[in-house]
Amino acid sequence: MTNNGAPAPRDVLRIRRLNDQCRANPFLGKFVMTRGFLSLSVEVQALLMKAVITFDDFNSDNDPWGEHDFGVVEALGHRAFWKIDVYSKEMNFGSPDPGDASVSVRVLTLLLPEEW
Repeated sequence: MTNNGAPAPRDVLRIRRLNDQCRANPFLGKFVMTRGFLSLSVEVQALLMKAVITFDDFNSDNDPWGEHDFGVVEALGHRAFWKIDVYSKEMNFGSPDPGDASVSVRVLTLLLPEEW
């Protein structure tokens, strides 16, 4: 960690790699869909999920820390947010080291903007 609480640059690369892996295969961690997301048709859910898996439109507005942990996707006129949070293995606190998969569990959440 740096003095301002942000991960050190080397850590950001490890965190980004792990987040990208989780996004490409959500079942590497835990995968959560909110009630709002589940209220969409199965077709829209599948298209939004595909958009999350293939998402690569990271920029300074949606990824200020460079960790690839948030994005916005759209399909058939529906918009969804996705967010990756990193917890301790016990899932009772944040991970002591989000760049170390051996002490972390990633949770990918899909939600509608109004649920944010």
